[in-house]
Amino acid sequence: MARDPDCLFCKIVAGEIPGTKVDEDERTVAFMDINPATRGHLLVVPREHSKNLLEIGEEDLDACLRTAQRMAARVTERLGADGVNLLNSCGSAGWQTVFHFHVHVIPRYEGDPLRLPWVPGPGDEDEIKAAARELTA
Repeated sequence: MARDPDCLFCKIVAGEIPGTKVDEDERTVAFMDINPATRGHLLVVPREHSKNLLEIGEEDLDACLRTAQRMAARVTERLGADGVNLLNSCGSAGWQTVFHFHVHVIPRYEGDPLRLPWVPGPGDEDEIKAAARELTA
């Protein structure tokens, strides 16, 4: 199994450093975030090291999302979350700070202090269409 000896999350998966694990299967491990945004905030990682969303294999990505879905249901049922955010940060500009693919499962509660990092508003229609043309296969 691919592993980065300097990766914090690889060390947690391997049990070399402490992590509060709450779920694991043959492909993934879920553990509590030590800097939680809300009560029950946890991370889902693949056992095999992948740097980010652009590098993770399809099977590990599928497994991580299935585990994230299972954990979202669990925080809703057991912690009484009113909603859940799933968040992946890819690359430094995308706020990634640990370079081992991971999905944040962030329980949301009515009245919690979290807010969107942008203010939704109408975009420039021409720019939206130009970007769409570049992205169309």
